Amino acid sequence: MRTISAGAITDAVARLCMEANTHLPKDISAALDRSRQEEPWPLAKKTLDLLWDNLEVAEERALPICQDTGMACVFVELGQDVHIDGNFEEAIHEGVRRGYGEGYLRKSIVGDPLRRVNTGDNTPAFITLHLVPGDRCTITVAPKGCGSENMSRLGMLRPADGVEGVKRFVVETVQKAGSNPCPPIVLGVGVGGSFDKVAALAKHALLRPIDQPNPDPFYAQLEQELLEEINALGIGPQGFGGRTTCLGLSIEAAPTHVAGLPVAVNVSCHVTRRATAEL
Repeated sequence: MRTISAGAITDAVARLCMEANTHLPKDISAALDRSRQEEPWPLAKKTLDLLWDNLEVAEERALPICQDTGMACVFVELGQDVHIDGNFEEAIHEGVRRGYGEGYLRKSIVGDPLRRVNTGDNTPAFITLHLVPGDRCTITVAPKGCGSENMSRLGMLRPADGVEGVKRFVVETVQKAGSNPCPPIVLGVGVGGSFDKVAALAKHALLRPIDQPNPDPFYAQLEQELLEEINALGIGPQGFGGRTTCLGLSIEAAPTHVAGLPVAVNVSCHVTRRATAEL
């Protein structure tokens, strides 16, 4: 049994909140750079160059990549042989509180969805916990802005809709979103499970680097087909046209009921942020 203090978790989460909001992951950065080199439409290329300049300034000055520093979505893989010395969830909330305070990051969380009073410190965090074998604790902070989150969708398709129904749902989601999620976008797609599980699958899919295809060749091919269809829509960066609408997408699938075909699309903008630490 290995012991990790609540204080160590707080320190890690605070650091990750600031890191994720000021440094774009390498896979997203590389995809954006490649797109701006290859984009043939002049206005789209100019827009991508401006987005690139913004990323460079954020990196140099340790400033937020985007003014919407998001909901603090915290994913934890906790080893079964780890003992947390202290209050685990409160340690995460305190890390978010400290990270958003010390990093001068925008606080966007309201304590009640209808009465709309800001909590003032971007808490509570949105925590997803998975118990795994071993004695390590891996924490990923993935801030999620709502301009893109609002464009996400969940559908309960019929089994007869099959692969083509899933593809149609994903492409329609992007079409309906248009310029609203600040394209170029990144998509997390969940297929299977239940009503609540499929949404979690889609959100978790955004944690996989977009340069790593699904290990199942069937889903890897589906990812590629969807990416090509989406970029053929011509929405382009910020909705100005061009072939760079989506930088990449990842699919996660799970077993489901014989009578069901749940599908969810979690839309993220080009500043798809995440930072990970292992304790």
